[in-house]
Amino acid sequence: MSSVLDTIIADTRIRIDRAKERIPVKALEDSPHFAAPPVSLKRYLVRSDLSGIIAEIKRRSPSHGVLHNSVSVEQLSVGYMQAGASALSVLTEPTHFGGSLEDLTTARHHNLCPILRKDFIVDEYQVLEAKAAGADAILLIAAALSATEIQTLARVAQSLGLEVLAEIHEPDELERVLIPEIGCIGVNNRDLRDLSISVDRSFAMASNIPPEFVRVAESGLRDPSVVKSLRAAGFQGFLIGEAFMRTPDPARACRNFIRALREEV
Repeated sequence: MSSVLDTIIADTRIRIDRAKERIPVKALEDSPHFAAPPVSLKRYLVRSDLSGIIAEIKRRSPSHGVLHNSVSVEQLSVGYMQAGASALSVLTEPTHFGGSLEDLTTARHHNLCPILRKDFIVDEYQVLEAKAAGADAILLIAAALSATEIQTLARVAQSLGLEVLAEIHEPDELERVLIPEIGCIGVNNRDLRDLSISVDRSFAMASNIPPEFVRVAESGLRDPSVVKSLRAAGFQGFLIGEAFMRTPDPARACRNFIRALREEV
């Protein structure tokens, strides 16, 4: 049986082919966002006056189904930033996560912070889409890409001024993302094969990531005290989605989390 990741990647490739038929590269390059200077995700995550939280807009997930299907991207993105988040992550995968590039563009229109395009990027066209939609950074998932593909996509992103958050799940994936075009390395605590979560994954891999990369912990971060421990282990960014999105008011949940995190320091 194929993994959840295999299924999503197969669906993504079909989506890309259809998008290329509808929207030529020239139309993407003509977007008003294409010429706009990006905001540095890496710099925002290391700022001592900010929380390091990358707050995610995520309507649903394969593991938990619908999280917050009727969310207002405008209100929530602004609410996250007012709560003290360092950056936004916007899920743009439509089939399994209910997202869209329009969500990202809406967030861009109302915020000046760094915005990460969270998707399953396997094609250069998607990097151009991210830039055209107003993203400042893209996610590259090592488990879905070869070393050559990671380098190619990261170089395209760099040529457009976009930063890259490279996501790893296993220690043997790390070597593939230790390249100059990548500024942030995320450890996803979720196993994409069976969707189980263990924060121990981040703790185990923290010391293996060279200090020139910003370390980002992803998934399963529900307790401010755990984030404090991860920070002590060398992590500077913390991507949190479901812990906020599964509540009636995600922005308030984010604000309370950051307030508790500051009290923990």
